[in-house]
Amino acid sequence: MNADEIAAGRTRWQDRYDAARKRDADFTTLSGMTVAPVYGPPEGTDHPDFERIGWPGEFPYTRGLYPTGYRGRPWTIRQFAGFGNARQTNERYKMILGAGGGGLSVAFDMPTLMGRDSDDPQSLGEVGHCGVAVDSAADMEVLFDGIDLAGVTTSMTISGPAVPVFCMYLIAAERRGADLSRLDGTLQTDIFKEYIAQKEWLFDPEPHLRLIGDLMEYCARELPRYKPLSVSGYHIREAGSTAAQELAYTLADGFGYVELGLSRGLDVNVFAPGLSFFFDSHVDFFEEIAKFRAARRIWARWLRDVYGATSEKAQWLRFHTQTAGVSLTAQQPVNNVVRTAVEALAAVLGGTNSLHTNALDETLALPTDESAEIALRTQQVLMEETGVTNVADPLGGSWYVEALTDKIEAEAEEIFARIRQLGGEGPHEIGPMTSGILRGIEDGWFTGHIAEAAFAYQRSLEKGEKKIVGVNCHTRTVAKDLEILRISHEVELEQRRTLTERKATRDDAAVNTALEQMVAVSRTTGNMIPVMLDAVRAEATLGEICDALRREWGVYREPARF
Repeated sequence: MNADEIAAGRTRWQDRYDAARKRDADFTTLSGMTVAPVYGPPEGTDHPDFERIGWPGEFPYTRGLYPTGYRGRPWTIRQFAGFGNARQTNERYKMILGAGGGGLSVAFDMPTLMGRDSDDPQSLGEVGHCGVAVDSAADMEVLFDGIDLAGVTTSMTISGPAVPVFCMYLIAAERRGADLSRLDGTLQTDIFKEYIAQKEWLFDPEPHLRLIGDLMEYCARELPRYKPLSVSGYHIREAGSTAAQELAYTLADGFGYVELGLSRGLDVNVFAPGLSFFFDSHVDFFEEIAKFRAARRIWARWLRDVYGATSEKAQWLRFHTQTAGVSLTAQQPVNNVVRTAVEALAAVLGGTNSLHTNALDETLALPTDESAEIALRTQQVLMEETGVTNVADPLGGSWYVEALTDKIEAEAEEIFARIRQLGGEGPHEIGPMTSGILRGIEDGWFTGHIAEAAFAYQRSLEKGEKKIVGVNCHTRTVAKDLEILRISHEVELEQRRTLTERKATRDDAAVNTALEQMVAVSRTTGNMIPVMLDAVRAEATLGEICDALRREWGVYREPARF
């Protein structure tokens, strides 16, 4: 861009900045020095590639979605939490909100993530251990007791049985008298990443995509503020991918869901703003910042040029970030506080919209109250003390950061091309990216490349080429063992007793009728959300809903590969 074009862009940015709402806060340095809300090339100079960098709040959004950056509003502090039963987790949520958390994020236990009730034989020994147990809408009512669901954004990290769990959330809000149209939050729902990385699926891909399409239609019509899909790269990165693989696989999955919405006849300008993303922030500081900046740029360009989005909000990539669980170490776990702070800072400098910081003891157990508070305070120190909210994209224009951003973007584009090639000459009816994703899942293409990346990193650790403090260097320590949170077996016994009591007092005939109606609609092209809501109102359990669909659709078995 020449100097005149850059100056015109600065004027556009200034007009939008002046018109936007800003927080009433001190935006000076610790020494009292005044800083500008954004920085760019010196006036009167040319910058050949500046259209790829741009100004905050302007396509291609490399520097952020809003002209004000965090001066308008800071990122949402959204701490991921869930353990034991709904009552125990409700107490933790109230602690987080009381200590300054801005939103909730629900962690479910393994039986819930797999669509099993707590009294299922396969749930034995797992109830409440890696998250909260939720069997029915009654548990959801307890989980959010005393919390204004219409006033707090809620994220739920669940994919396989996401739709029935979401229906339980809606019924809990309905019973509380909440205006459902005002509900705001995010449901993960991303089934592609389950086949690619996390492995928590129920059915073959096609039935899952049917449910996701129904949910997209329902939310677009009934819940305009709620985001029915959070496309997740976090689990892909935790499985061992590189930063570029995480970015590319995640955005490719997102493109697949855009194709799904378009195949349903939905307007991309209406449903695309309901797609959000969930990324990992690993410990390589500058690589992570570059990844986030490249993600916004790629998404905006593809939504505009490939999928025809014309509105700004449809081109925006909004994302939540969680610091890297895989970077935490059981050895010298107090060091994890430092790792988490560095990773959180990278997410903030990359422009995250919300953030979860891991607790120091999460590699050993679920967080204690104390470690959860330290994780929360880490975000608050960054937000309140460091000055990082003063300037939008403060590293924009750095030769290193811009070069890394361009390199990660180029690697991602190469991967997109390979995924589309996997789809072959006869693409899936949903779309060409979807065709390539499904073929890549079937052939083990994604899992194979992730395994290769994980192996290469592990080999470099064992050779000492990569370092982890306390693990393969600086291993001597005076630290003592941590006190960790332990979930009593009584939690499982109590949850099973409660579930038995609820089943004994409900109307079984109404439950069976609702489940039969749900299955009947599954055999048509009708939207399944209303009939699933009816089943949840009758107190059908998660396991009963999922089992009815398993009998109808079967279960997915991953092919054996060597």
